[in-house]
Formats: sequence, C-alpha cells, structure tokens
Amino acid sequence: MTVSRIQPTTILRPDSQTRGERAIAVEVPVAIEVDGLGYAVMMMTPADLAEFTTGFLLTERLADAADDVRDIDVFEAEAGWIVRVGLSDRCKGRIHDRVRHRTSDTSCGLCGISGLEQLRKPVRTTPPRPEASVEALFAALAGLRAHQPLNAATGAIHAAAACDRSGDVLAAYEDVGRHNALDKLVGGLAIRPTEPPAFILVTSRISFEMVDKALVAGVAMLVGISAPTSLAIDHARAHGLTLLALARSDAILVVNDPFGVFENGSEGGT
Repeated sequence: MTVSRIQPTTILRPDSQTRGERAIAVEVPVAIEVDGLGYAVMMMTPADLAEFTTGFLLTERLADAADDVRDIDVFEAEAGWIVRVGLSDRCKGRIHDRVRHRTSDTSCGLCGISGLEQLRKPVRTTPPRPEASVEALFAALAGLRAHQPLNAATGAIHAAAACDRSGDVLAAYEDVGRHNALDKLVGGLAIRPTEPPAFILVTSRISFEMVDKALVAGVAMLVGISAPTSLAIDHARAHGLTLLALARSDAILVVNDPFGVFENGSEGGT
C-alpha cells in the first residue's frame, strides 16, 4: 500500500524561487462493508487497514472483542480501497439496527448519526488508577517522534501510541486522521495484545470521540498534545478517565484527575 508520493514543488522566497520536490501523504477513500452492508467511507491513510477495521468496529460498538471481527478482506478498487468484514453471530444484529451510509474526513464516529441519542454508546469498563509517573509522560513525549516515520517524511500525519508505565512506546500507528490513528491502535492492541498500556498518547486535540475510543481501549489515561473540548472533558469525568492535555516538552496540563494522582502532587504507581 502506498502511503506517500513525491510531489514536484516550488519554494517561494522574497527574492527567489527554488524548484524541488516533497513527500506528500496519501489520502484515499476506504469503504467499510459489514456483513454485506455499506457502513462508512473513511478518508484515511491506506495502511494497517485490518487493525483500523477491528478498532473501528470496536469503538463503534458493533463488536465487543477482536474475535467478533471475522474474515477481513482488504482490496484495492478503482476509486480507493474496500474492506469487507463479517461479524460473529452474537454481534450480527447490530449492523442492521444501526447501518448508515456516510462520508467523513476522519473516523469520528459521529458524522452522519441519525439522532443525538446515538451519542450514548455503552461504556463497559471503568478506567483503572493511572500507574505512570510524571517522568514517564515526558519520556513518552520525547520518544514519540521515533515512531512517526510517515509524519517525518510528510509533516501531515497524526499518531496514536500505547505507552507503558515507564514511558516506552509499546505500539504506535499513523494516519492522516487523528481518529483513524487511534482506531488503528485500538484494533492493533485487540488483535495482538501486549502488556496493558499505562496510557495512550495522541498527537492531536482531544475531542469527545477520542475520549470515547480510549474508554473502549480500557486504558487508565489519555494524553494529547493539543487542547480538549468541553464535551471531551465531560465524557472523561462521567466515566473516570484521567485526561491530560497540551502536552509539551516543558509542561503538561492536568484536565481530569479522578484519582487525585497528579493534582495532589503525587505520582502514579503505588
């Protein structure tokens, strides 16, 4: 799968022009068909599509576990990519109850829903107490760039990373869409379980959907390099997710600390 291409460019300066070339991130439509029904068309990076599909169906609550996602078939079409997938018998009825056809610029999980009541998706687990120190948070931030090769080449790609309690990156996925990157991570963790991550780090703002996907992943803490929205904070508070934002090399903002791990001046890990 091609994830970048070389684009001829011209650089304009006040007194000159320079011809050159630059790596450009590939963005394509990916159609998701579940049990023969068209469910979504996502604009995304055409990589790790099996992981994305698994994570997407989990965060959409169409599947409960990775083994509910069956027979993933990924193939290229003239206009983009198509992923055909089946659900286990216990989950098959859900697609008929909530099938929709939508086109979205990211895997937001909200675009095209038929009513506000569909925001109330069940959250089946309660996040645990964070077990990562402040030093681990800054270590993860410092080490994340090494896991962003496509962004290093193009400058147009988000990442979502699962980190352990020491701040080491256990797994990371990239995509032009921040929600897509997180769905890939959720799917990858479900397909190939590692040690439970201490927290998830995302290179984007934190919206309602990003909090919701972190809750599905069952992590203790979500950390973002940009700011949260009001609905994201409300969702995190309602379900006990520790939420940190505006993560930079010199400071991190504590937004929601239900266990009092950071706001009391202590560190995770007891």
